[in-house]
Amino acid sequence: MTFDVHQLDTFVLVGSVVTLLAILAVRFSSRAGLPSLLVYLLMGVALGEAGVGIDFENAELAHSLGFAALAVILAEGGLTTRWSDARPAMRLGLSLATVGVAVSVTVVAVAGHYLLGLPWELAVLLGAVTSPTDAAAVFSVLRVVPLPRRLTGPLEAESGLNDAPTVVLVTLISTGAAADHGVLVTGGIVLYELVAGLGFGLVCGFGGAWVMRRAALPSSGLYPLAVLTLTFLGYGAAAAVHGSGFAAVYVAALVLGNSELPHRAATRSFAEGVAWLAQIGLFVMLGLLLSPSRITLSTVGLAVVAGLVLTFVARPVSVVVSSVVQRMSWRELSFLSWAGLRGAVPIVLTTIPLAEGVDEATRLFDLVFVMVVIYTLLTGPTLPSVARLLKVARRSEPRGLEVEAAPLERIAADLLQVSISPVSRMHGVEVGELRLPKGASVSMVIRDGETMIPERRTALRHGDDLLVVTPRKLREETEQRLRQVSEGGRLAQWLGREQRRQR
Repeated sequence: MTFDVHQLDTFVLVGSVVTLLAILAVRFSSRAGLPSLLVYLLMGVALGEAGVGIDFENAELAHSLGFAALAVILAEGGLTTRWSDARPAMRLGLSLATVGVAVSVTVVAVAGHYLLGLPWELAVLLGAVTSPTDAAAVFSVLRVVPLPRRLTGPLEAESGLNDAPTVVLVTLISTGAAADHGVLVTGGIVLYELVAGLGFGLVCGFGGAWVMRRAALPSSGLYPLAVLTLTFLGYGAAAAVHGSGFAAVYVAALVLGNSELPHRAATRSFAEGVAWLAQIGLFVMLGLLLSPSRITLSTVGLAVVAGLVLTFVARPVSVVVSSVVQRMSWRELSFLSWAGLRGAVPIVLTTIPLAEGVDEATRLFDLVFVMVVIYTLLTGPTLPSVARLLKVARRSEPRGLEVEAAPLERIAADLLQVSISPVSRMHGVEVGELRLPKGASVSMVIRDGETMIPERRTALRHGDDLLVVTPRKLREETEQRLRQVSEGGRLAQWLGREQRRQR
């Protein structure tokens, strides 16, 4: 294979233009409530054989690059997830990622065989690749939907954990191992790979955190690289003993992201940037892999029917069964059912049977591609409306209070920027009446563009911006207190006691 410098120049030019356009597309997609993956997929299709003419049909390369990109995306998800938020939702999230996936696979496989007339192998593969939700799609849409952690937590945990069992299942089916071993042995293999992945993830997470706290690296830029490499160490170590690399990378990242490490803010920013790049490259590549000439009315029809079964039967049933571990109202269960967004993960999973040469794997790829596009367009933009209709939008949202946090690494504290809007009841409250936890304090008030150092008798006004310094261990308590005052004004302390008595 010869290497042409001019081809490299062309690749750099096209790649730079595509990446810049993809970055700008994030703003459009976020405003429209659409996962950005749809834009990236269409960009890939436009660059492919039906558009610019780039020919890309290497399923094995797509499989390898797709898995690498998913590992980066999962690492970023773990590094940026707060354990205090994820812990209450982990039980339901784990149930959705295991029991829920099993139920969904079964329902879709049965429907695929008897309703769509697919061979059993293809029907089970259809159920397996379409059952997991996509982390990138879930995170991008939920950012614009005001929901309580009781709902966003399980969805985020599910999308971070359900890749592991489905990757194992799809691989076993595609290689024929599932047919050779039977259901019980296949279930045992899946369980082993999950346990091994979780174990190696914990070891690399806690061990890596211990090393990083004692390492004195010569440059701050090396810390983000080291942390991200530790998550991939978990992936590689688990894969070496046939464990789940995806489970390992997510768990290791979750542990490292919630450990007191040097330069945590830089690490998270670096991981977020790398994850965006991985998403762009992944989705554009998958778009390139599609040949629009293969899409027929029959393919679209099958995709619509399969999507209906998945969205209105398999997903609701799997959510109801999984919710046995945590009681939820029918409104919350209905929203969880509708919010099971599919994205790049189902398409990436179809590259496994493509690479293994499974019969009709190309047909499965086209079917899943069309299905993902149609139902992402259906569910993504409608999530805010569905949340309002089901009345599950966040009721505890503070009245006109916005809080942003920036870490102060050297003193293990956070700097909160608090904006008081015209509807907040914090107007007229004196700084001393905030009664923040001991150790937290209002360090500055910005009013009409002017800064001032507040005193205890300084009265706050609508439009003020406050800078509040709080020890990291008291951040949650400090934010909660600020929200209480924003909702209840001066009576927040008394109202809080009365509400606790009523409980």
